[in-house]
Amino acid sequence: MKKCLTALVAASTALILLTACAQQPGGGGGGTEHLIMATGGAAGTYYPFGGVIASVVTANVEGVNITANTSGASVANARALNNGDVELALMQNDVMYYAFTGTEIMSDDDPIAELRTIATLYPEVVQLVATASSGITSVNDLRGMRVVVGDAGSGTEANAMHVLGSYGITLSDIGTVENLSFGEASTAMQNGNIDAAFVTAGAPTPAIVELNANMNIVLVPIEGAAAAGLISQFPFYTVYEISNDAYGIPGVTTVAVRATLATTTALSEDTVYAITRAMFENQSDIAIGHARGNELNPYDALSGISVPLHPGAERFFRAEGYIN
Repeated sequence: MKKCLTALVAASTALILLTACAQQPGGGGGGTEHLIMATGGAAGTYYPFGGVIASVVTANVEGVNITANTSGASVANARALNNGDVELALMQNDVMYYAFTGTEIMSDDDPIAELRTIATLYPEVVQLVATASSGITSVNDLRGMRVVVGDAGSGTEANAMHVLGSYGITLSDIGTVENLSFGEASTAMQNGNIDAAFVTAGAPTPAIVELNANMNIVLVPIEGAAAAGLISQFPFYTVYEISNDAYGIPGVTTVAVRATLATTTALSEDTVYAITRAMFENQSDIAIGHARGNELNPYDALSGISVPLHPGAERFFRAEGYIN
């Protein structure tokens, strides 16, 4: 009986250890890493696109299970990564830079030195939309007008401040400055209360499509010396062409930041390598699941990187010849 009891205790202890190991990220013994990806609001792009990436990677990487959760988007995601609440997150690359350096809209937070890039995914276009009746055709025309610069503390607001600054425009030069979401800005434009609004999102943006269906609007270019100076000062911006087909109105040259898959140094090199490889080897499956997957490619994935690559991602890009 004593021998049986000893054997039972030993077996139970081993079972507990194995179970605990399997439940921990990176656990040995063939356990599965359960990772959480912070995305964005349920009505936006980040959540459905992040869900597709999570599903495709999970299906193609043995021992890795990723769950995509809704969140408050970039700023909230940076803080969640820093707190260890999530292992992966979708973020604008400009907000990543602010989080990494503790500046701009992340100036109240300590710099997140452990933040790392896996890959940039697709352009988030800085779009300046104006009512046709306003007569606005240039950023310079915003002086004295009623302008929405995005929600207070949002990435869009930071983009708007950068763009205005590159044209030598201050908030005091603008007639009325409003901090609204783009949904609220769209309503205000249709009610005749706003002349123009900034929005940073993938193009075509459904809200702009809807606005264009209800009233005459124009897209305002962000280009020339002002755009070049902006990109020189903030390298996370890239040039972007909005085509005529995007909204069925004349397209323009503007700038864009890039949606980025981020993590921290806490996630292992092997795991990040496997995630990166699975994303690009199964890009066609991601594209089937979400239209933004069509813009995912390893050539552009190194464009606009604002914080260092994770060693696992760098290993993939070097092995495939995308980094010399």
